[in-house]
Amino acid sequence: MKKTSKIILLIFCIAILIGGASAGFAYYYLLAPQFHPSQTVYIYIDKDDTIDSIYTKVKESGNPHKFEGFHWIAEYKKYKDNIRTGRYAIKPGDDVYHLYQRLAGGAQTPTRLTIGSVRTLDKLARNVSNQLMIDSTEVANKLFNRTFIESIGYDKETLPSLFIPNTYEVYWNISVDDFFNRMIQEHDRFWNKDRLAKAEAIGLTPQQVSTLASIVDEETNANDEKKTVAGLYMNRLLRGMLLQADPTVKFAWQDFELRRILFKHLEIDSPYNTYKYTGLPPGPIRIPTIAGIDAVLNYEKHSYLYMTAKEDFSGKHNFAVTLSQHNENARKYHEALNKRKIFE
Repeated sequence: MKKTSKIILLIFCIAILIGGASAGFAYYYLLAPQFHPSQTVYIYIDKDDTIDSIYTKVKESGNPHKFEGFHWIAEYKKYKDNIRTGRYAIKPGDDVYHLYQRLAGGAQTPTRLTIGSVRTLDKLARNVSNQLMIDSTEVANKLFNRTFIESIGYDKETLPSLFIPNTYEVYWNISVDDFFNRMIQEHDRFWNKDRLAKAEAIGLTPQQVSTLASIVDEETNANDEKKTVAGLYMNRLLRGMLLQADPTVKFAWQDFELRRILFKHLEIDSPYNTYKYTGLPPGPIRIPTIAGIDAVLNYEKHSYLYMTAKEDFSGKHNFAVTLSQHNENARKYHEALNKRKIFE
């Protein structure tokens, strides 16, 4: 009887030792800190990734002491059959188990998407695809799809006014449909009651405000001058005068490198040529900035009808009330252009 008890006790002790060793083994490979990047890093898992490419990304970015545990849990849980796209953080001191749970559960970290004040929609498509998993062709297919554009209340000319240049938190693997839904939500949030009331007070729709703001943005990068420029164009609109905005001519030619507008450029027959057609062009000539939009909504009240770039090439302008004053300002600027041998 005593012998049997000793055997049972021995077996029990061995079981405890094996269990303890197994627990220690599991703790070390699964729950002990294994990943040691110098700071939080991010891996991007896209639709083309395989289990092997993910292993490589995790290993190269995470700087693990031991990587066997990640292999074991991924194989045991059949991770290769449940890969989730997205942007995932690997933090200093992460363990295998919790990192795996993050990847397999799709617990990604949002990224910051910047919508810029770009001149063309194809450039917008490229910029978005450079920041997200969405391919540029997916974005472009929406941007240039007439049926889709009309379904959200725009046409190809006014569509740039949908986008509000800003930085937004989104998931890296956001779908193209969710991207446009988010842009619509941000547009509606931006155009709050206060801005809508200001637009109505100056007799413009939000899309028309965006169109004028895009011209203001093209005319000057100086935010402290934008309200003055906006006021000048509002004066011309209210008087039924031609806007005669050089940036609209560049847009009509689709030549944004033009530094000097010549008479030959003014002959182009385009609704964007504000030297030929009164009123605003059909839509924005770029995605307008928030500063540009607010400058139009709060435009400066003055009597200026003319402006020309300053001859010091500071990017600012000389403003004039009369044509004779304007001609003198223009003469000084043209002389400065000639001096620098800028003829086109």
